[in-house]
Amino acid sequence: MRKRIALTLAGVLTCCVALAEVDVLKVQDFGAKGDGKTDDTAAFQKALDAAGKAGGGVVNASRGNYFFAGHLNVPPAVTLKGVWESVPAHNGIRDAGLPKPTDDGTTFLVTENAGKEDGPAFITLNHNTTLKGVVIYYPDQNPAEEPKPYPYAIAMRGKNPAVLSVELLNPYNGIDASRNERHLIRDVQGQPLRRGIFVDHIYDIGRIENVHFNPWWSMKPKLFAWQQAHGEAFIFGKSDWQYVFNTFCFGYNVGYKFIKTQSGDCNGNFLGIGADDCFTALEVEECSRIGLLISNGEFVSFHGPDPTMVRVGTNNTGSVRFVNSAFWGPCNQIARIAGKGTVGFSDCTFVQWDRNKEGKPALQIESGSVIVRGCEFQENKPQISLGQDVRRAVVTDNLIKGKLQVTNQSKGNVALNNNASDDVKAESGKP
Repeated sequence: MRKRIALTLAGVLTCCVALAEVDVLKVQDFGAKGDGKTDDTAAFQKALDAAGKAGGGVVNASRGNYFFAGHLNVPPAVTLKGVWESVPAHNGIRDAGLPKPTDDGTTFLVTENAGKEDGPAFITLNHNTTLKGVVIYYPDQNPAEEPKPYPYAIAMRGKNPAVLSVELLNPYNGIDASRNERHLIRDVQGQPLRRGIFVDHIYDIGRIENVHFNPWWSMKPKLFAWQQAHGEAFIFGKSDWQYVFNTFCFGYNVGYKFIKTQSGDCNGNFLGIGADDCFTALEVEECSRIGLLISNGEFVSFHGPDPTMVRVGTNNTGSVRFVNSAFWGPCNQIARIAGKGTVGFSDCTFVQWDRNKEGKPALQIESGSVIVRGCEFQENKPQISLGQDVRRAVVTDNLIKGKLQVTNQSKGNVALNNNASDDVKAESGKP
């Protein structure tokens, strides 16, 4: 009896191992070398196609430096997986003595379409596909020069594509997360040079979580100056309820940019987002009437010709809300707001502005409607300017260091009440 049970268990285990082996393919079995010199494009695509033909599975790329002269297409229900379970950091090119991208783990060396942006992405994900645990590195980029254009490193298409624990070390363009449903981008780090993540044409909720863009690859003057003059870390076009959680970027022209495309504009929930040393931390050209809800944000601007943390453009008709957010760094202004929409600041902290002592207000409201409520202004400088095209404004219950300095030229309806300053005299704000 015991012998029969043992034989049965052995048979079950053998069957399970066989099934597991069917579901997991190794790129080496299809001819990949991982030596950093041999073109592994065809071998990878054969492995991916074999997994797709089998109805799905995992294609494993073990430790190695895989050279690609072409691009890859991941079939539905297939995962392309490297060795990393958590995104690594490889800043050895910038900081001597630390690991370089080819020292360990699974590194993809991308070379196709140098000098142009309009080619296919290096990796295209489709229905229910995942890219996980790899480093994407462009070895022909020079860390001391202005970058060469390349197409996007990753394009996310279909339903439920995912990018997990991936290091985008130095792509010109990072992730094209457009024309899909329910994308998931989680635990991604690196230094995309021109564009980090582009979101557009999304009609079912996308998620971006724990993304950190920082100049670990290069801060050499020529390249980094170019990145700060041209780089955009997160760009959002049409997206219905985009969810963004715990994201950060450093050293871009614009940290978070909201635009209107042919598909439409964005609304969503942005929690714990940060932008440091960006010429403009957050810019809204246009957004949805439904609104952008931005909570627990941290924004810093202090370089560039006119460092301003928040800009809302003249074409905007949507709603933007900043809640429990902090703004600091010796900028020119905290926010410059135009358009016909509504912008609100609630329970926010404004630490520094008017760096050149020109009398610039922290918040310059040129038009539209504004709510500033329960905020703290930590410098004794002009706090708010309301232009004559401001339709409505509520400025109440704020803490003011020094004297309340609100310039009100609005022809609309303005409520200015209950602001607690260090000056015992109440200020009307009227010129």
